[in-house]
Amino acid sequence: MLTAIRETDPTLGAFVAVADDRARDEADSADQLLATLGAAAFRDRPLLGVPIAIKDLIQTRDLPTRRGSLVPNRRPAVDTPAVARLRAAGAILVGKTATSEHGWSASTVSRVASPTRNPWAPERTAGGSSGGSAAAVAAGLSTAAIGTDGAGSIRIPAAFCGVVGFKPSFGRVPYVPPGAERLSHLGPLAREVADITALMAVLVGPDHQDPDSVARAIAPPTAPAALRIGWLEFPGTTDEVRAVTGMVEPVLARLGHRVERIAVPFTDPYGALVDLLAAAEAAAATPEEERLCDPGRLALIRYGRTLTGAAVLRAEETRLALRARLHHVMQRYDLLAMATVPITPFAADAVAPPTTTAPDGLRWLAWSPATYPFNLTGQPALSLPAGVTPHGLPVGVQLVGRVGDDELVLRAATRLEAELARPTSRPGGDFQGER
Repeated sequence: MLTAIRETDPTLGAFVAVADDRARDEADSADQLLATLGAAAFRDRPLLGVPIAIKDLIQTRDLPTRRGSLVPNRRPAVDTPAVARLRAAGAILVGKTATSEHGWSASTVSRVASPTRNPWAPERTAGGSSGGSAAAVAAGLSTAAIGTDGAGSIRIPAAFCGVVGFKPSFGRVPYVPPGAERLSHLGPLAREVADITALMAVLVGPDHQDPDSVARAIAPPTAPAALRIGWLEFPGTTDEVRAVTGMVEPVLARLGHRVERIAVPFTDPYGALVDLLAAAEAAAATPEEERLCDPGRLALIRYGRTLTGAAVLRAEETRLALRARLHHVMQRYDLLAMATVPITPFAADAVAPPTTTAPDGLRWLAWSPATYPFNLTGQPALSLPAGVTPHGLPVGVQLVGRVGDDELVLRAATRLEAELARPTSRPGGDFQGER
């Protein structure tokens, strides 16, 4: 796998740092342990020998964390709780994956690396800001990856790259250091739901460094009973995406679920999202850093400096109203289902699709209205590959559960995955790594 990274990643742009010798030594140690203990080697190390990539926003002790930025990272070089848990479970960290600066955009364009390209269509974006993680998994350069998601940053690239991406309920996986905006989740990306479930079993659990983290294990997936599912279609959904996700609805019905098409049951909270993100970015940045900042993130920072305390509280009121509204909706439905992203991937070097005013108009993420509401509510949400368009571009379907119903989302996704037709093609050619 390290050979595949070295040969293909200069074109793909998924990695910003590779472990090389350390990863090889750990792989040799895993082989020796397996030769000595056999299956018993997995008893306390369920991920023994599994190659995993880590997003460049997540601190690690032995690989640089640049956070996609020219601004120096002054955080201590230590493993976050998630990374420490993966290592303890036997996983091998193969490298750090690309992100936009501090994860500000849903692309993977930054000033420290070339744009991450989509393994299915190199001229297109992998999405973001966990685009490097999604591309690495899709291209076979890592068995799984860890990303972060503050407004869709795991699910958008998962949908664009044809892999599974899971945003757990807020607090299920410790996020260290925690963000005051309380939007950011940490979660896994992989090719199959079973791998996501295995990773979650390792990642969940409280840590004193994140006061929002909670103690509750993820159960193994089992066949769920018939579910009540509300099917949503968000504005801006293209015919290409609709044609693919439309084939999922009858599959859910065939599985015994009761699927009901409903109007989007809430007002778009994008303005509140922008105010919360901008206030957080402004609080974290100093004027001395401005010359090093990405222009788009700088526009967000400068807007954040104009916000009053009253404006931020109004954004919090919007968040509370959305939480209450969706809590009410989820009394009627076990899950919500929808296209993860209403469009197909745009140009690799763009921050947003050409129809979006970005970044000065602060509409850089408005094109993904099905992802960010569930960061504001903290609900678990999973993007599952639904199929490909006639042009060979992946499309994802998103399943959203009640807060704390992570297991139900994973179980339902497992059954749906087994019924959906696998894509007739895969990322190929120069980007096809070892599997």
